[in-house]
Amino acid sequence: MADIIDTAAEIEELQRNAALSAHRLNRNAVSAEHCEECGEDIPAPRRASVPGCQTCAECQGVIELRNKQRGLS
Repeated sequence: MADIIDTAAEIEELQRNAALSAHRLNRNAVSAEHCEECGEDIPAPRRASVPGCQTCAECQGVIELRNKQRGLS
């Protein structure tokens, strides 16, 4: 029984580490200057705080809400 629990714990740790790695920000990513959804300028503070962003904060909020409603996040 202990072997099954040990194996499950190892699998859980691997999955957790993979999820954490997927969410780490790439500080060298280049952010877009204009939102790819609405075309408006992306403010410099957003580009600095979210490296690699492609959308403005408002459009990103709409995308995240839509994905949440669809069960994608």
